Amino acid sequence: MADFQLQDRASTDAPRRRLDPWLVGAAVFFVAAAAFSAAPALKAGPATLAGLLLLLGVAGVAILGLVAIKGSAASGGDADQAEGFIEALGEPSALAGADGRLLAANAAWRELMGEARRLPKGVAGSSLFAALVQARKGEMAQGVLRAGGVDHTAKVSRLAGGRLLIRLAPPAEAEPAAPVVAASGAVAEPAAPPPSSLDAFAGASPFGAALLEGLEPFTSRVLETNPALTAMTGGKAGMVFGDLIDPASRVEAETRLKEGKAGPFEVRLAQDASRIAHLYLYRAEGRLVAYMIDVSEQKQMELQLAQSQKMQAIGQLAGGVAHDFNNLLTAIQLRLDELLHRHPVGDPSYEGLNEIRQTGVRAADLVRKLLAFSRKQTVQREVLDLGELISEFEVLLRRLLREDVKLITDYGRDLPRVRADKSQLETAVMNLAVNARDAVRAAKGGGVVRIRTARLTREEAVQLGFPGAEGDTAFIEVSDDGPGIPPDVMGKIFDPFFTTKPVGEGTGLGLATVYGIIKQSDGWIHVHSRPGEGAAFRIFLPVYDAPAGELLAAEAAAEPVKPRAARDLSGAGRILFVEDEDAVRGVAARLLRARGYEVLEASDGEEALQIAEENAGTIDLLISDVIMPGIDGPTLLKKARGYLGSAPVMFISGYAEAEFSDLLEGETGVTFLPKPIDIKTLAERVKQQLQAA
Repeated sequence: MADFQLQDRASTDAPRRRLDPWLVGAAVFFVAAAAFSAAPALKAGPATLAGLLLLLGVAGVAILGLVAIKGSAASGGDADQAEGFIEALGEPSALAGADGRLLAANAAWRELMGEARRLPKGVAGSSLFAALVQARKGEMAQGVLRAGGVDHTAKVSRLAGGRLLIRLAPPAEAEPAAPVVAASGAVAEPAAPPPSSLDAFAGASPFGAALLEGLEPFTSRVLETNPALTAMTGGKAGMVFGDLIDPASRVEAETRLKEGKAGPFEVRLAQDASRIAHLYLYRAEGRLVAYMIDVSEQKQMELQLAQSQKMQAIGQLAGGVAHDFNNLLTAIQLRLDELLHRHPVGDPSYEGLNEIRQTGVRAADLVRKLLAFSRKQTVQREVLDLGELISEFEVLLRRLLREDVKLITDYGRDLPRVRADKSQLETAVMNLAVNARDAVRAAKGGGVVRIRTARLTREEAVQLGFPGAEGDTAFIEVSDDGPGIPPDVMGKIFDPFFTTKPVGEGTGLGLATVYGIIKQSDGWIHVHSRPGEGAAFRIFLPVYDAPAGELLAAEAAAEPVKPRAARDLSGAGRILFVEDEDAVRGVAARLLRARGYEVLEASDGEEALQIAEENAGTIDLLISDVIMPGIDGPTLLKKARGYLGSAPVMFISGYAEAEFSDLLEGETGVTFLPKPIDIKTLAERVKQQLQAA
């Protein structure tokens, strides 16, 4: 039975072949077609060479066709014989093509494998297809076919015509560990024992690997570990594998494993909960091999990217809200200026109007914080000495921290210069110091706040939390000895309006403002905190190294001489005022007219361009908003410059000047006034611009 030849069976006791009516009909029609094709040749007569050749060709085609039909009939007969043969076999058997398509199967096969028309693919039939390839070469092959969760040994042999016969043996039962004497007297081979050690590849791999005793990974003991896993987890032989994993992530991994989820399982290590690893499990002969890959750095980068994207989205939202709110505040403050002019000191309404004004000032301060967070606040950068900045600011900080909180300052050597907005940088350090004060007072009634400054090399900056450092970096650290920041809060501390303080004791914008100021100063901020060890906020700023001549010019420009404020705020001149917010434009224009100016109003850039063209050469000053629907302020200036001549231009906006300064290249006589504005400031700036022109 090693090699089945259906031809022998057909020569002895093959059943009588039945005529296939389809084959008979095909033969009749083929002969008729050949006869009709020969008619023209017969009519022409065999005397001509062409007729003779045509007769010979038709005869040849007819003979070949009959041979093919006979072969097809014979093949059908072989298939019938094969079906009868496999039906006679007791074990599950099937006849398959080279492509895995089933040609025939006996009842035992159909009962075991179902009515599928192809051999199973994937894990169930992967070993079998390898045997099919070997059998097509004429060799007796053997593979494994899984059915009903049980592996069956499949013997494959090649038959005539390239077909393959597959016979399944019953599933092998477990054999005893000791050698067993078979009936023939031969000694049977014992079952392969489970692995007792890691292979050479796992032992030398750079990722962790451990051989476990049983099939329950988190309760099994470790039989062997490679050096990488020992260094990663501290695990060694004899320990329970589950003890190497943080309990919280272990429970989550166990739940996923019971649900039938495939790996990898993300777990935190018990030795250091800040380290994250991917756990892979592999079953090997009754035991498990566990592989662990440290992905802590990858997860940290993913979290930083997600945090950066979230902060950017929140910043865009905050900037948009602050811009619209600035317009409303500007309208309110201008209207209040008008009412206060009508109701001066001594009027019964003065006190109420003044309270409204103070509330507006607080609202404007809130908007400035939002703009600082979104990095759209107006900045006035200057060259600052880092040591002098903190030294001058230290007196104010000591008053803010009170007597129960001690302030310690540590100045490093060779402190660098930075180019930043002095008031903004002081605001950032002050907010961090106040937060540290509140943390130590709430935890233990007092403590220590330390401010440290230094010049760092690239390696030192990277080590302290600035991965993008490229050279020397200016460093400011504000730390405390308080309780630290809980891990579940760490990812939210820079979010606007998030605070852990009681209601009424904080707006939640302190750290958000710090974040925006540092980012707008081209810097980096990093937080280092562990529960019970305090918190340290580390600010990294680029060092400003300028040539000697440029440095002297920067120092001279650090304290510009401010023009003397005009006492008389009235004046004369024609002003083109462009503002898309009706409330701001209407009130401002009315107040400027009250001071003697002629004001032409435009609600957008298109209307302003038309007015400028109609009044070409007669406009003394252009006041325009920056962000407007249609034509924005800088574009309006470029298009209307031919009609304005050398007239000065003043932009007013809630956004930072840096947001559009690159659009004003080549323009002269352009100034900027941030919103919200009041009528006194506006009138002073208008008179200064007209006088300078």
